[in-house]
Amino acid sequence: MMPETAMARRGLLIILSSPSGAGKSTLAGRLRDWDTDIRFSVSATTRAARSGEKDGREYHFVEESAFKSMVRDSEMLEHAFVFGNFYGSPRTPVQSAIEAGADVLFDIDWQGAQQIANSPLAPHVLSIFLLPPSITELRRRLESRGQDSADTIAKRMTRSWDEISHWDSYDYVLVNDDLDVTEDRLRTIITAERLRRTQQPGLMGHVRKLQDEFKDGLE
Repeated sequence: MMPETAMARRGLLIILSSPSGAGKSTLAGRLRDWDTDIRFSVSATTRAARSGEKDGREYHFVEESAFKSMVRDSEMLEHAFVFGNFYGSPRTPVQSAIEAGADVLFDIDWQGAQQIANSPLAPHVLSIFLLPPSITELRRRLESRGQDSADTIAKRMTRSWDEISHWDSYDYVLVNDDLDVTEDRLRTIITAERLRRTQQPGLMGHVRKLQDEFKDGLE
């Protein structure tokens, strides 16, 4: 049973960023397994759905004209043009989830993080950047996945420094040298941030109740 003094909370908009190979996707999945109140953000895209993909699950598939209208109407928290197609994060489902007390997790780069930090939902943003223990280890992780060619790995390594250079624009920065330890730290951060004053809409009403009780006690 919820304690009498427990209050509903607003959800967090959790941004998780890192260079490729630093463990971001693995840790994002672990956070979702830890707490089902954490939802993955489903992006919108103008590219065609691939075999097996379902609208609203992998992506929201929209026409380019509709996408541009959403950007123009400030309905995209962040967006980018990548390899000939637009990708972005619709604001309405994220805002609805936050108001319902659910956290929304974004697996995005620093550019998307900056756009969200300047959006109307900025007061509810929790941004976390993951650093690798070393560049050598970062390369080893990319190579051990066996998913990319040598040329692709080289491009990812070149891009990694640009991503790392924006580490100081995040609320928290963790060195991911051990997945279990980093996961524990992420859980601690999220648990604490859920108690942030801006995330507890019932606090004002509770303080007013205390004030009324205090006045009644003086009469």
